[in-house]
Amino acid sequence: MLHLLWFLLIGFVAGWLASKIMGSAHGVIVDIILGIVGAMVGGHVLGWFGIITYGLIGNLISAVVGAVIVIWLARLVKKL
Repeated sequence: MLHLLWFLLIGFVAGWLASKIMGSAHGVIVDIILGIVGAMVGGHVLGWFGIITYGLIGNLISAVVGAVIVIWLARLVKKL
């Protein structure tokens, strides 16, 4: 149960930070989803460059990077 709470907390913080970095506003639920999807995307993208993250801060940074990429891609698709 504690792992799920940490997972959701990291997802929320990563989604919130990415929203602030990209200058967009979302609700709590969207921030959590954005952070979770961002964690998956960030892990894959950083892995392609040989960057592996460890620990809470590393995972948070990876999730934020991924969430920023997801927001950027969503804006590209929205313009089309």
